[in-house]
Amino acid sequence: MRYEWDERKRKDFLDAPRVFGGATLTVADDRQDYGEERFITFGLLRDTVVAIAHTEHPKTIRIISMRKATRHEEKSYFAEIDYRLEADSKDEG
Repeated sequence: MRYEWDERKRKDFLDAPRVFGGATLTVADDRQDYGEERFITFGLLRDTVVAIAHTEHPKTIRIISMRKATRHEEKSYFAEIDYRLEADSKDEG
């Protein structure tokens, strides 16, 4: 998978691919009509939950923004990851 972003806007996006390599929670960003399908992915970056807004294309993920997750988003992220881990352990047992 290739990642891209506007270099003039953000240099810290270089860290974004690390988030996608770990445990993530992705939801559709349908807060408004952006003219394209957008997503928000939550994941860990250096022990901090971050939210990455992005679009997905067949071979490319275009990063739009990245920020620290809110407390509510962080709780939702950990709840989903815990749920997945529990489900996986039941499948193995």
